[in-house]
Amino acid sequence: MSQDKLNYDSPASIQAFLEQNGLAVSKRLGQNFLIDRSVRSRIVKALEVEEGMQVWEIGPGIGAMTILLLEEKVRLTAFEIDYGFVRVLKGLFSEYENFCIVKGDVLKTLCSQKDLPARIFGNLPYNSAFAIISDILEMEILPQHMVFTLQKEAAHRMVAGPGTKDYSSLSVLCTSVCDVRILFDIGSSAFWPRPRVTSSAVQLIPKKKSMSALERKDFSDFVRAAFSSRRKTLRNTLRFWIKQRSPFLDEAKIDTQLQGILEELGIESSIRAEALAPDELFAIYRQLQSI
Repeated sequence: MSQDKLNYDSPASIQAFLEQNGLAVSKRLGQNFLIDRSVRSRIVKALEVEEGMQVWEIGPGIGAMTILLLEEKVRLTAFEIDYGFVRVLKGLFSEYENFCIVKGDVLKTLCSQKDLPARIFGNLPYNSAFAIISDILEMEILPQHMVFTLQKEAAHRMVAGPGTKDYSSLSVLCTSVCDVRILFDIGSSAFWPRPRVTSSAVQLIPKKKSMSALERKDFSDFVRAAFSSRRKTLRNTLRFWIKQRSPFLDEAKIDTQLQGILEELGIESSIRAEALAPDELFAIYRQLQSI
């Protein structure tokens, strides 16, 4: 079945295409095809692409979103882990000089790319969405604009505030590095096979005064450590983080300096990370650089 006969809005057409090419949907890889044309168009609009712009797509599947971006005449690089899909994508879009495909796990191939993008988008698998987003936010140069489709619950974790059950290290990293906004929800009927959950489209735009790449990576490690045990106080989790970074530092000195930093910032030593806003955690992180 050629691309002009493949109907991306029809589960029957997609199923026939997969069977003809010896392919099957993988639950393990979280493969769900976005069959709602209006939702696909809204995502493209949200990306605000321009002709000639370098764009990355994560998990193109069989190309329902790919074709829309290629028609916008962007330079599109797609990352696909399923080698069967890589094979059919090459066939479907062989005529497009502005299309490139990278085969393999995006978490392993992302950082090896030299032509960094202005835009990144993708329908992210639920089991690896957070790892993918974290890796992107730690890249040397951040894209100007990112739009991801992921589980609604995961989207709310990205924008959660202190003191809520969804607040996490990812919430802190995302909102410290980017302005994050949930654009719209996507019902399960928009996908085939139909997932058991509602999805959301999330937009991330880097803040104008963002951290350096090295600082983003280090701050990411810091907040992961701070949230590593919700039962422990921030002082205890950070003591362990400092000791890991500087194993030869005297523990008494670590305690004294850490206590001094928290007092200087007006933060109780008995507080837990989930009670602090991202800017408060970043202030602690900055002060700890002097230890």
